[in-house]
Amino acid sequence: MFNLKNFFQTPDTDKSGDTESPKKMIQIATCALFLEIANSDEHFSEDERSAIIEILKNEFSLAEDEVNALIEKTEHSLDESIDLWQFTNLINQNFSDEDKTKILENLWRIIYTDEILDTYEDYLAHKIANLLHLPHKTLIETKLKVKKK
Repeated sequence: MFNLKNFFQTPDTDKSGDTESPKKMIQIATCALFLEIANSDEHFSEDERSAIIEILKNEFSLAEDEVNALIEKTEHSLDESIDLWQFTNLINQNFSDEDKTKILENLWRIIYTDEILDTYEDYLAHKIANLLHLPHKTLIETKLKVKKK
């Protein structure tokens, strides 16, 4: 099916005018989930921000300035959004279960940056896993995998 790493390593040549390319839209959708999970406990720490930046740099092969621009664009998209469905739907249309599991694993990494699992973070992780059509077993496995590290 779809390979997350290859998708983000291909040049972004689809951009024209103000319309975002499909690649950029998927990056925004993924980043939106990361930002929402970091904000879910109403305390977006510098450590969480650093974790998000590192994840985006590594997973999408982006430079720091590209990541900062992506975060800024994503924050604007989140301000205009009603819910997370528009972001998860785009991910569901383009990612394999393996890629979506990797996103979920990264969500847990962001959550456990402060080594505390807040009730709202846990709720939102469950909600996102459901929206990504991932089984509960995958949610728990990724949670435990990240918690062990």
